[in-house]
Amino acid sequence: MRLSYHYDTEFWCFFKFTLLNIIKSVLLLLTLSGVWGMACANEPHFLVLNYHDVIGRNEKPASPTDVSEDRFEAQLNWLKQHDYPVVSVQAVFDAAAGKTALPDKAVVLSFDDGYQSFYDKVLPLLKKYHYPATVALVGSWMDGNKPSDVKQALLTWDQVRELKASNLVEIASHSYDLHQGVLANPQGNTQAAVVTRLYDAATGHYESDDHYQARVRSGLISSAEFIFQHTGVRPRVMVWPYGEYNRIAQAAAFEAGMPMTMGLIDGFNTAADLKALRRLIMIGNPDLEQFAAIVTGLRADRSLRVAHLDMDYLYDKDARQMALNLDRAIQRIKEMHIDTVFLQAYADPDGDGNADALYFPNRHLPVVQDLFNRVAWQLKRVASVKVYAWLPIFAYQGKVPESWYVQEWRDGKAQKSSHIYTRLSPFQPQARQYIADIYEDLAKYCNFDGVLFHDDGILSDYEDVSPTALAFTHEAWGLPDDFEKLHATGDMRLTWARHKTELISQFTDELANRVRTYRPGIKTARNFYALPLLKPFSEEWFAQSFESFLTHYDYVAIEAMPFMEEAEQPLAWLTELVNAAARYPDGLNKALFELQAVNWKTQEKIPMPVFLEQLALLKKLHVKHIGYYPDNVFENQPRLKDLQQHFSMPDLP
Repeated sequence: MRLSYHYDTEFWCFFKFTLLNIIKSVLLLLTLSGVWGMACANEPHFLVLNYHDVIGRNEKPASPTDVSEDRFEAQLNWLKQHDYPVVSVQAVFDAAAGKTALPDKAVVLSFDDGYQSFYDKVLPLLKKYHYPATVALVGSWMDGNKPSDVKQALLTWDQVRELKASNLVEIASHSYDLHQGVLANPQGNTQAAVVTRLYDAATGHYESDDHYQARVRSGLISSAEFIFQHTGVRPRVMVWPYGEYNRIAQAAAFEAGMPMTMGLIDGFNTAADLKALRRLIMIGNPDLEQFAAIVTGLRADRSLRVAHLDMDYLYDKDARQMALNLDRAIQRIKEMHIDTVFLQAYADPDGDGNADALYFPNRHLPVVQDLFNRVAWQLKRVASVKVYAWLPIFAYQGKVPESWYVQEWRDGKAQKSSHIYTRLSPFQPQARQYIADIYEDLAKYCNFDGVLFHDDGILSDYEDVSPTALAFTHEAWGLPDDFEKLHATGDMRLTWARHKTELISQFTDELANRVRTYRPGIKTARNFYALPLLKPFSEEWFAQSFESFLTHYDYVAIEAMPFMEEAEQPLAWLTELVNAAARYPDGLNKALFELQAVNWKTQEKIPMPVFLEQLALLKKLHVKHIGYYPDNVFENQPRLKDLQQHFSMPDLP
C-alpha cells in the first residue's frame, strides 16, 4: 500500500516514538532482572534527612515537624554509632563532578524555614559532632513578612553570616515569596505557590502558562539575589517549599544558579539526582527506634489500604447538597484511617465506563464542574490520604473523527468496535495527542499523588484493525498487515497480543511522563482483569499481561471480584488468584487486590460478613495491598465500623 507523504511522516514519527519506548522498556527490564541493577548498585547512594524546628527537651511539640533537642542529639549519635557519615553539600557536588566518591551510607542534614533554634540548638550539636548541615531561608520572612501562623523566631542576618563562617553550614534558598498558599480553585482552597496555577475569582480564569512561569522564575531569582546581598554568597541549593516542585520550577532554579534542589519524597539519592533530591522528613518527634526504622526502611515497604470514590456519586447540581455530600465522604474516609483513595476524575453518568466529561479544566471535553482539585485537596488535608486520579486510558467520548477510534474485524470487514468501551486508538497519533493533552491538563490544574489507569486499556483479538493500526503492525513489528493472517493461529494471535500489550503500556508510560512534568512525584497504578493472571494465554483476548504490568507500574490493581467473575467458590477463586500473583517476582509487593462492595449482576450490596470473610482471607494469604470498589457514603457500604476494625491502617511516623 502506498502511503501519502503526510501519513508517511506521521507514521514514522510514531514509529520512532515507539522504538524509543521499547528501548526504555528494555532498560527497565534489565534493571528489574538485575543486569542493569548490578551496575547501578555499585554507585554510592546517600540519604537526606529533613528537619524543621528543634524544640527544648521538655517542650511540647506544637507542630508535627517539631523534634526535641534530646531526640535530635540521640539521632545524630545513632548515625555515628551505625556508620552513617554525615557529609556536606559540597561533598555531593564533588561526587557529581567526579572529583571524589561519597562514602557508603552517607547522610546530608537539611533544615527548613530558618528558625532561631538552628542557631541556638542545632549549631552547638553540629560543632560537637563535627557534622555539616544545610539551612534554607525564606526571603520574605527574613524581610519582615513572616506569616501570623509562624510563631517561631527566625535567624537574624548576623547569625546567618556566622553560620556561613563556621564552614559547617550551607545557606540554601527556600524561595523569596513562594513559601505560601495561593488560590487554587473556585472553591477557595490555597495550595503551594510553586506548583499551583493561580485562580482569579473575579474573572473565573487560571493564570496562563507564561504568567505562571514568570512568577516562579521571579520568586527564585529574587531569593538568590536577596541571600547574596546579605551574605555575599549566592545559594547553590533550592529547597522547595512544602516539598512541591515541577520541571518548570527546576529549570527556573537552575537559571537562578541553584543546580541542586530538594523535595520531600522518601528514598535514596545518587550523585545523579541533584536536580531533585529525595528527603526523609522527620514527623511526630520520632524516638530512636522509630528513627532507625525510617532511616533503614525509608518508609518504602508500607502496605496500601485503598477506597475507590466515584465523583459521580458525590456530584449534585445543587451546590449546598454537593457540599454536604463532600463533607460526609471526606469525614468517612478520615474515620476509616486508610492511606489511599482512588478518586474518579471523569464523568460517567450512564455507567458505561466512557468519559463523557471531566471534573477538571481541560482543552477537549466538557467540564461538569471544576471539582476534582477541591475534593482531592480536602481528602489530602483533612483525611491525610494519598489521592490517585482515576482516568480512562482510551475511552473518551469527544468530538473527534470516527477514524480515531479502535476498529474491530466484524462481518468480514473493519469497522468501529462494538465494545462497551468506545476507545480512541493507540495507533492514531492524533488520538494519542488528544489523550495526552487531557492528562497534561489534569496535572496543570490539580494536586494529587498518583494516577490510576482505568480498565479500558484493552484490545481484543479482533482489534485494532484500522488501516493505520495494520500498517504499524507490519512496519514496526514485522507481522502481517492482514487480519486473517494475524488471526490464523494461536501463536500468531498471542504474538500480536503481546505487541499490543506493550504498546498500550508504553503509551501509559508516556501519559505518566506528561503528568510528571507538573507532578514529578506521582505513582502509577493500572487496573488489571483477573483472567489474564489466572490464564495467561488469555492475554490474546485482552492485551493485558501481569508480568508486563509489573515492569511498567508501581501497583497493579487486580480486580479480585469473584462475583463479577461468577466464581462458584469465591474463597477458592481468591486463593488461586493470590497464589498466581505470588508466583511472579515482586508479584505480591506490587499487586493491589480490589474487592467488590457491590454485586453488579444482582445490583445488591455484598453482605458485610461475606466482604469481611474475603478481606480476612487476603490478609491470611499475606496480601500486602488491599482495596475495594465502590465506596458508598450514602448507604454506609461497606459498613464504617467494620472497616475501622478490619481495614484501617496503624498510625506510623
